Amino acid sequence: MPEMWRKRVGALGAALALTLVAAVPASAAPSVVTTAPGISTVTGIRLSLPAPSGPLPVGTVPVRLVDRSRPDPWVKGRPYRELMVSVWYPAARAPGRPVSSHLPPLVAADLDATSAPALLGVRPGQVDWAATRTHARLDAPVRPRAGGYPVVLYSPGYMVPRSLGTLAAEDLASRGYVVVTVDHTYEASAVEFPGGRLERARVRADSTADAMKALDVRVADLRFVLDVVTARHTGLPSSLRRALDTTRVAALGFSMGGAATARLMYADHRVKAGVNLDGSLFGEVTERGLDGPFLQLAADRDDPSWETFRKQRRGWKRDLRLAGAEHYSFTDLQALVPRISSGLGTPSEIVGTVDPVRSIAAQRAYVAAFLDLQLKGRETRLFDRPSPAFPEVGFLG
Repeated sequence: MPEMWRKRVGALGAALALTLVAAVPASAAPSVVTTAPGISTVTGIRLSLPAPSGPLPVGTVPVRLVDRSRPDPWVKGRPYRELMVSVWYPAARAPGRPVSSHLPPLVAADLDATSAPALLGVRPGQVDWAATRTHARLDAPVRPRAGGYPVVLYSPGYMVPRSLGTLAAEDLASRGYVVVTVDHTYEASAVEFPGGRLERARVRADSTADAMKALDVRVADLRFVLDVVTARHTGLPSSLRRALDTTRVAALGFSMGGAATARLMYADHRVKAGVNLDGSLFGEVTERGLDGPFLQLAADRDDPSWETFRKQRRGWKRDLRLAGAEHYSFTDLQALVPRISSGLGTPSEIVGTVDPVRSIAAQRAYVAAFLDLQLKGRETRLFDRPSPAFPEVGFLG
């Protein structure tokens, strides 16, 4: 295991508290309930997420998937593997449909009652964790498109819920992609299933063995989701299945999700392109490389595994560094923590010193340009040289 990744995993027990702040959205305005004429009570800070930048409305739907071909690796005696995913897609305008929550209600309640007080020093009720909304309409009709939309699988970081990838998922959906974000059950901090069931993490934040096992499990999870997407298994609503162009599939991952993306692309040639957001790499894929196109975006630090991997990659490749960024700059926390810091006094070091608005704009531009190039054949000059539009982004190697 690379030393850089070991440090990130080892520090996660402390960082997890701040990671879970992803449930908290961005504008610091308190929620006020009027209890009597002239008397108001502050019930918790309410915040919001920045909007996606593409032209299309977005829909989303949560889906429970069951893989009966393998036992659950974390629960002894359970003969199947169970996952929750969210599908984000270009939608027809549906103003009557409700806007989806950023965090499922049981996960929000669990955060308020346990993680926030214990790890953040935020008292229960001080933040209205359940109040945040995305910009996607729940179960909105799919926007019709001849031939369907390219598909992107998203895998989050170690012990990180899929909700932390909402900004990336919504933005790509608004640009004409179907994005499937995956919760890796019993590794993610908390996963809510239909029927009011909450499953918490069973891995240890400081365990190298658990982390290495989790990476293998993730690749199997993603291959199963890919089977579902390519209709080898049922699971997605029929309207969504008809909207997918399964000849154009990419994977995108943050941290361990980035490592899983490289492993997935190495193992499964249905994945045509990959993006690693600040994940350390190791194992066979690092030594043998990839033939397909692969983009990497790094925080403002060096990772030795990237140089080894870069030398072995034979396909299209670019490795970029975002000046002033930290590891969690590549999650929703980039937008959320700075505003939380000003509203609640939560430290913001985990997202660095880069301006959050510019950081998000740069990430969106480069990830979308890469996927447009590789999956849609749209030419771009963005990867030819450093761009004056994004001076924070430097080229590595």
